[in-house]
Amino acid sequence: MGEGAEYKSELKKEKVLKALLEDPILSDVPKNPSLEDVETLIGLELGSAMRISVLKLDSSSFDVIVMNTATVKVLKLAIKKKVNYMEQSSMGHRHISWKSVWANYCLSFDNNKLLNHDHVLQDLGVRNNSQVHFVPYVMTKESRRHSKRKNHRFFHGLSKLF
Repeated sequence: MGEGAEYKSELKKEKVLKALLEDPILSDVPKNPSLEDVETLIGLELGSAMRISVLKLDSSSFDVIVMNTATVKVLKLAIKKKVNYMEQSSMGHRHISWKSVWANYCLSFDNNKLLNHDHVLQDLGVRNNSQVHFVPYVMTKESRRHSKRKNHRFFHGLSKLF
């Protein structure tokens, strides 16, 4: 197949995809979906994925879709992706410091903080149509992690001497 034929084929695929995405039935598909987005939505229809409602501190909420085998880390990545998409589509490019968000807030389900990234959501009781909440994250003394910078360790060690 020549370059011209490939170009026409790509244009045809884009045109068909655009027409499909304008269908009201596919309203939950992002405008420029990745293969992962499409696979997750198909998984939701087949029962191998779940829709989770995320309640923000201002009492508004939004939904994310993750596979049934998803971990807390995957849920956080899905939230980040969804919020970035919503912010960009409504306000243009806006930078959110996710490091700061996760340093000050965490997710909670059934009054349990979801702190371990490796825990599988279903093992924690999260099911299709469950709701997780953003809650303030207060570190306990045992869970604090210190910077690996030498200066920080040096000064931290000095405080123990006095």
